[in-house]
Order: sequence, then structure tokens, then C-alpha cells
Amino acid sequence: MLRRLAEELGASCYHTALAGDEVVYLDRVETAAPLRFYLHPGSRVPAHCSASGKVFLAQMTPAQRRRLLSHAPLQAYTARTLTDLDRLEDELRRVKRQGYALDNEEFLPGLLCVAVPVTLAQGRSNLCVAVQAPIVRLTAAKAIELLPTLQRAAAALAQIEAESLPAAAST
Repeated sequence: MLRRLAEELGASCYHTALAGDEVVYLDRVETAAPLRFYLHPGSRVPAHCSASGKVFLAQMTPAQRRRLLSHAPLQAYTARTLTDLDRLEDELRRVKRQGYALDNEEFLPGLLCVAVPVTLAQGRSNLCVAVQAPIVRLTAAKAIELLPTLQRAAAALAQIEAESLPAAAST
């Protein structure tokens, strides 16, 4: 599924999960484009300045977020990183309302990412599907245009997860 998505979008695509205050890359398919940022499966990035991380944080209550983020300083990775908790809260309210998150050069200069949750039957999700590319190929406006494709991929992954749950429960 990720390979098809990467080919369709012409950008690197990946699945992530939340582990503590970090986002872990579970699987990743690179684009064939010559200019790209490589983060291999198993890589970890901070939740507060990654698209997937903001999706995960937006699903929590403000008290849960504050408790989680109080253990890790909101480190600035670029000039665009949100390091003020109140500004981050505003961003997370917007993410929750929109159903997606952007990382617009917040973790790495020149990199834009957009993530959507893989929503399972119980509602809250610990999986995201995301796409990333250098800003010379992927602007925020273009990322918004990719949302329907990302959301279809997230729904397909949710279906796969739902189908695997009964089988896992019976073993």
C-alpha cells in the first residue's frame, strides 16, 4: 500500500506510531526523486514538531498532553518549531478540528510533511499515514490537495487493522 501511495503522490510515504513523546517510523517507502530526506524505519522524531506527532497529541486531552510534554522540553529544531506550550495548544486544537497536521519546516529545514490518523473502530488511533517531501516539490497548499488520497490510504490501513484484530484475538 505505501509503495502505491508513494508512486501516486511522487513523495516519500510512511506509517508512524506514538511511543512516549516521540514518533516512530514503522514503515517507509522512498520516492525515486533525487532530492529527498531519508528517515529509516525505526527512526524517532519529537512529537511536538512532526505532522504525525501533532495528530497523536491532538487526540489527547489538554491535561494528558501537558503531562506528556512536561517530561520533554519543546526543543527548537528550526526557527519554525513551536516551543511555546500555549501556541502548540492552539495548533493542536486546529489539528483536531481539521483531522490532519502539517510539519512545515518545523523539524528539518526545507521539509514539509502532512499526516492523517488511521482511525480504528474505537476512535482514537496510534497510527498515522503521512507523506513528506522537500518544500521545492511539496508546498502546504499542495499537501492539502493530497489529503483525499492520504485519507483513502488511512482508511485502507484501518480496514486491514480491523480485519487482523479478530484473527489475533483467537490465537
